[in-house]
Amino acid sequence: MTTPAVDADSQLLIHRCVDCRRWIHPETERCPECAGELKAEPVSGDATVFTFTVNHHAFHPAVPVPYVIAIVELAEQPDLRLVSNIVGCAPEEVTIGMPVRVLMEQRGDTLVPVFARA
Repeated sequence: MTTPAVDADSQLLIHRCVDCRRWIHPETERCPECAGELKAEPVSGDATVFTFTVNHHAFHPAVPVPYVIAIVELAEQPDLRLVSNIVGCAPEEVTIGMPVRVLMEQRGDTLVPVFARA
């Protein structure tokens, strides 16, 4: 699964077909609908939790457990989903359908999109 890009203004970027305007994630070489060229464009950052799991297994000492791994559906288009973490609330407070908003978290030299309750 590819991580979406972030621009210089810390906006979440998702690829979009320049012809049919369909959002595409994960990125492919061409639009699967019309074979058009793709270009990264900013999205609103608004989403809902599509599904999630709470991880209790520590895979890295810098990441405290438990934490939420979720598939969120972006507001721009049905079925436009990405995998991320839900932050800023207790894992037991996360629900399917919960409105969330993108935040950027610094991880090493990289900004990574995560989501918090809207």
